[in-house]
Amino acid sequence: MIKIDCLINFLFDVYVYIVDLINLFTMLTQEELDRYNRQIILPDFGIEAQEKLKNASVLIIGVGGLGSVSSTYIVASGIGKLGLVDIDTVSVSNLQRQVLYRQDEVGKSKVLLAKQSLERLNQNTEIIAYNQYFDKDNAIDIIKNYDVIIDGTDNFKARYLINDVCVGLGKPFVYASIGDYFGQVSVFNLTENSCNYRDLFSDYNTLKNKENTNKGVMGVLPSIAASIQTNEAIKIITNTGDILNNKLLTFSIQTNEFLTLNLSSNKKAREESLESFAKKRNSLTFQ
Repeated sequence: MIKIDCLINFLFDVYVYIVDLINLFTMLTQEELDRYNRQIILPDFGIEAQEKLKNASVLIIGVGGLGSVSSTYIVASGIGKLGLVDIDTVSVSNLQRQVLYRQDEVGKSKVLLAKQSLERLNQNTEIIAYNQYFDKDNAIDIIKNYDVIIDGTDNFKARYLINDVCVGLGKPFVYASIGDYFGQVSVFNLTENSCNYRDLFSDYNTLKNKENTNKGVMGVLPSIAASIQTNEAIKIITNTGDILNNKLLTFSIQTNEFLTLNLSSNKKAREESLESFAKKRNSLTFQ
């Protein structure tokens, strides 16, 4: 019995020593080690990946159905810096799927409410709110300050703008689209040889006529797509797992079918994106 007690005490002392040793060589505080313990102990993740998250920055454009979920999970994961862009205010019809907001917040700024809520979730994350339209006049200045860009928008024009600026600045673009019972997610522009949004949708003119169609959406659908988006962003930052590079994940919550399609990059699509980026940059230069 005495020997067992001695062994237990010895093992506990070893554990304390290891913890102290880890604390000595990590940039994470003890509070952060405790907070993120459940993912730090995962195989192929560990403290190094958690430190990469702390040193990284993510921009979420649109804090609606997709953005309210992705922002919550990326902040909970321990990202060092998060930017949020949205000009919209909360409406009662948002509450069915935009889970970051509450009934008594109808009429208030989404991005400012999101910042307040997320800061209560994790004070370790620096959160910057851009309560403004995202357009060609500010896209470059905003995107250039972040490592990974997550799409939370709901229109084609914004996605083309995000894509072209990301191609021009060399930023990974985590895309998602939802409607009815269906969703799709991909990672564009991970490398210079990767597909971008124009490889998937080459011609905006064929899409813009669909902009004003009032499509329904099942309330739980954005949370699924946004969770996958957030996971892709984490994998990009930490260099873990298989990333949806040159792949499109599609799914139906009616049939529970998930399908991954291979995408091929097109030199013309990249050239068009770079040309579009150059025009935007030059127009800012000569304003």
